[in-house]
Amino acid sequence: MIIELGHFALILAFAVAIVQAIIPLIGAQMRWPGWMAVAVPAANAQFFLTALAFGALTYAFVTSDFSLRVVVQNSHTAKPMLYKVAGVWGNHEGSMLLWVLIITLFGACAAWFGTNLPPTLRARVLAVQSSIGVAFLGFVLFTSNPFTRLQNPPFDGRGLNPLLQDPGLAFHPPFLYIGYVGLSMSFSFAVAALIEGRVDAAWARWVRPWTLAAWIFLTIGIALGSWWAYYELGWGGFWFWDSVENASFMPWLIAVALLHSAVVVEKRESLKSWTILLAIMAFGFSLIGAFIVRSGILTSVHAFATDPERGVYILFITAFFTGGSLILFAIRAQAMEAKGVFSMASRETALVLNNILLAVAAFVVFIGTIWPLVAELLFDRKLSVGAPFFNMAFTPFMVVLAVILPIGAILPWKRARLGRAVKSMYGPMALALAAGLLVWSMQTGQTALGPVGIALGTWLVFGAGLDLWMRTGRSGFGARFRRLFKLPRADWGKVLAHSGFGIAIIGIACLTAWSEEDIRVSNLNEPFTVGDLEITLLSVKREQGPNYITTKGEMSVTSGGKLITTLTPEKRIYPVQSMPTTEAAIYNGLFRDIYLVIGDAQEGGGWAVRTYIKPFASWIWAGCIIMALGGLVSLTDRRYRVAAGARKQRVAAMTAPAE
Repeated sequence: MIIELGHFALILAFAVAIVQAIIPLIGAQMRWPGWMAVAVPAANAQFFLTALAFGALTYAFVTSDFSLRVVVQNSHTAKPMLYKVAGVWGNHEGSMLLWVLIITLFGACAAWFGTNLPPTLRARVLAVQSSIGVAFLGFVLFTSNPFTRLQNPPFDGRGLNPLLQDPGLAFHPPFLYIGYVGLSMSFSFAVAALIEGRVDAAWARWVRPWTLAAWIFLTIGIALGSWWAYYELGWGGFWFWDSVENASFMPWLIAVALLHSAVVVEKRESLKSWTILLAIMAFGFSLIGAFIVRSGILTSVHAFATDPERGVYILFITAFFTGGSLILFAIRAQAMEAKGVFSMASRETALVLNNILLAVAAFVVFIGTIWPLVAELLFDRKLSVGAPFFNMAFTPFMVVLAVILPIGAILPWKRARLGRAVKSMYGPMALALAAGLLVWSMQTGQTALGPVGIALGTWLVFGAGLDLWMRTGRSGFGARFRRLFKLPRADWGKVLAHSGFGIAIIGIACLTAWSEEDIRVSNLNEPFTVGDLEITLLSVKREQGPNYITTKGEMSVTSGGKLITTLTPEKRIYPVQSMPTTEAAIYNGLFRDIYLVIGDAQEGGGWAVRTYIKPFASWIWAGCIIMALGGLVSLTDRRYRVAAGARKQRVAAMTAPAE
């Protein structure tokens, strides 16, 4: 009964979405308040109906209802409860239902918190958002129905993919989807503005918090996926330039550009067309990511489905929304004339350069991701584009971005003196160069990647700190220090985000430049040396887990005769799926990780063992956390909330003299 109720709620949500996509749009065009008012209760009803459907599917997984095909294919009675719940979105059908739930959640949030928006704009935003809901609700109901029953239910299910039975992967998809789908609100605001033919500073204030919220969740989602790949796959890397990894990275880059571009629209009413285009492309890349993951056109360990029919449906959705919005953009381009003018040396110019670098970097990732498909279709050749291409083609843009970011952040609006700005940055510049030269003199190898990365990261962190300090004025130290804590939260958020970027650069550069790797056959109680460490395989045991059998090694790690840690790497076998997984044992340190992996027993005796020493690995995820924290701090700034901008306008209108 609960399953049928959930299915019926999903059908009702589809019907409500159709109403919400049509009636408020007509009402806004005709200026009919009653028709526009339909948008708010419809958005609420659509969300609660979709939440009811998602709750029903969750109930089916928790209770192991094997009358549902999706539960049979992705669950098992022996599976721990956390992974029963994670199984709801650990498959194509359930993940698409989560996708729809988030679409309707953002629409409902726009209805709840958008009371200060102009009625016509709010009606159009909610209508456009609902049109996206119509497309994906139709996709779920007609091609990916999670409530499909089986005539002859089995006694037990096939279980969830063992690679997904991990805390990191349990929470990774929801965060990633909130980021992906959250960019639909930026898209809806952009299309609504195009329909109205009006883009101004108030619009930029309204669109920024939605973009920022989506970017925060996307950052956390990407970081969780990277962290999972690092410790779960057993190869010691954090990023493989996999097609699905790229699918989440491209909208992240465009979202960063959109956040910076919206600042220019808000402060100077310039770059209007470019900002609208970025809002369209950010969600467009999210749709492309959904197509890559679910069409099967590109091979990936992360891919959900390989059904071409589903891929074609998503391709039509992508073409309709992206293509349609671009056509509307071309029609309305003249209505978005920029008002502000600025010189070549100004903060506006720095932000334009920032946007160009980010957009081109995203385009490079897109070309590298899609090129194997193009080569096969046009030239009948099977190609693989791997890490060497991306590292060579993508890295230079990030290096240039890191160099200009601190200087651009302190430039005044409209017109600046570049020499004065550079002169004020001599302190961070000297620290960055000193850090790079110090590391260069200490290292034994010849690679410049580590010193350059440390110099760039130091430059970003101290440059961001100097930017914050310069905002306190020119009075005495005590007064400036007190004023530091009265600065807007957006200023603090920017410093945290830029510093997090710098810290992540240091971690990536050091890990890439100075990682050590050792692969050998190790016998019990026979120590071996990797770097300055002495590692001994003490024992190997077979144990029974909740739904797996594990081969667990016990290994001691010493340095200079002192015990650092004892690690227990595992190799698990999941009998239901007959699939092995690697559980690396990692000793996390501030300046390096010790990473051990145990493999199979060897015919001549001993066990295959892999050892990695990963310098500054934890700095990568620390940088991501700090970036996300910076976004969260900025989001709490009252100036970036919808009500704040509207409140200022309302007060100004009340205090204006009568004509």
